[in-house]
Amino acid sequence: MWWFNRKGPSGFSGASTAEEVTAGVDARGLVAVITGASSGIGLETARVMALRGVRVVMAVRNVAAGHRASEAIRAEIPGAGIHVLEMDLSSMDSVRRFATEFEALNLPLNILIETGVEGRIINVSSSAHFVTYPKGICFDKVKEPSRFISLIAYGQSKLANILHSTELSRVLKVVAYA
Repeated sequence: MWWFNRKGPSGFSGASTAEEVTAGVDARGLVAVITGASSGIGLETARVMALRGVRVVMAVRNVAAGHRASEAIRAEIPGAGIHVLEMDLSSMDSVRRFATEFEALNLPLNILIETGVEGRIINVSSSAHFVTYPKGICFDKVKEPSRFISLIAYGQSKLANILHSTELSRVLKVVAYA
């Protein structure tokens, strides 16, 4: 995909690495909690944060995997400030234990990076989707200011949100909650 490598105004592209993007950043003195830091994007994020001087708190479900990951980072970056704490985001008890253990470290929380969270799509709507034209969404009325009614346009936007959510649910085969 040609556009993936195309650089934007920042000089970076979708192919840029975290190391490239953070080159020259001195983040010593900052503390970051990174969920899902024992593998994948979370591990790479923890590695680059440690490389830039951030003290990293790896919030992981599997503590043994977290320790292996932290040792790999320390092998590359001697002296990296890394703590491994258990946290299972699907358990409020685990999250509370993590919070207590983190507080005991007596560190500030400057950065929170949540890489260990399942992706989700949230669309917010309201009952205003009932305030629309009988035929539903009328795109032609948007083009003519004399036929534009802001309350009905708002209702159409809410109806579009609902239709979009319904289609996403169908295509992605997910469960929708209202």
